[in-house]
Amino acid sequence: MADPRSRSGTTYIRESILEWMRELYVPHDEALDAAFSAPERRGFPAIQVDPLEGRFLGLLLSLAGARKVVEIGTLAGYSALHLARALPEGGRLWTLESEPEHAGAAREALRSAGMEDRVEVRVGPALENLPALETHAPFDAVFLDADKGNYDRYGRWAARFLRPGGLLLADNAFFFGRLLEKEPAAEAVRRFHREAAPLFESVCVPTPDGLFVGLRK
Repeated sequence: MADPRSRSGTTYIRESILEWMRELYVPHDEALDAAFSAPERRGFPAIQVDPLEGRFLGLLLSLAGARKVVEIGTLAGYSALHLARALPEGGRLWTLESEPEHAGAAREALRSAGMEDRVEVRVGPALENLPALETHAPFDAVFLDADKGNYDRYGRWAARFLRPGGLLLADNAFFFGRLLEKEPAAEAVRRFHREAAPLFESVCVPTPDGLFVGLRK
C-alpha cells in the first residue's frame, strides 16, 4: 500500500463534485438561500461558510447535544441559521458581530426563518461583548469565525467557559494558507492551536481552509 503521506499534495476536490454534494445534502430552502446570498446582494464580504460546512457544524451541535452556544462572527447569519436549527426546544445561540449592518442582515435572516426566539445577535467587538455572556456559562459549544488576530484570545475564553465535553469549533484554522507565515495574525492562530491542543481532544479537519474541532477535557 502506498504511503498516504506521499499524496499530501493531491486533491480530489472538484467544484462539480461539491455542487452535487451541496444539492444532495444541503438543499436550500428560502431562508437558507436568502442568508447565503445576502453578502453578495448587500455588498458585504462573501466569506460565509460553505453550505456543506454549515451542515457539518449543525450536525456536530446535534451530536454534542448542544443547548447553549456562542458564535463569534455572524456576518449575515448563514452559519447562525445552521447552528440555530440544530438546537433543541429551549436552546439558545448568542452570536457576536462587530459590524452593525451585518448584524442587521443577520437579524432579518433569522427572523424570516422563525429563529429569532432562540438567537440573540449582539453588536460590537467580541472581546468587549464576551464578558456579558459569562453569566450564561457553562456553554455547550463555541464557534469561531471572526478576526483571526484574536483567535488565541477567543480560544482562551472558550476553554474557560465551555463545559467539560463542550465543543470548540474554529473555521479558517489554516489561516487562508498562511498559517506558517511571519505575520501577527498567523502567529495568533498558531498560538490558538498550540494552546487548544492540550486542553481539548481535538483535530484539524482539512476542509479548504481547515476546521478545528475539539472537545473540552
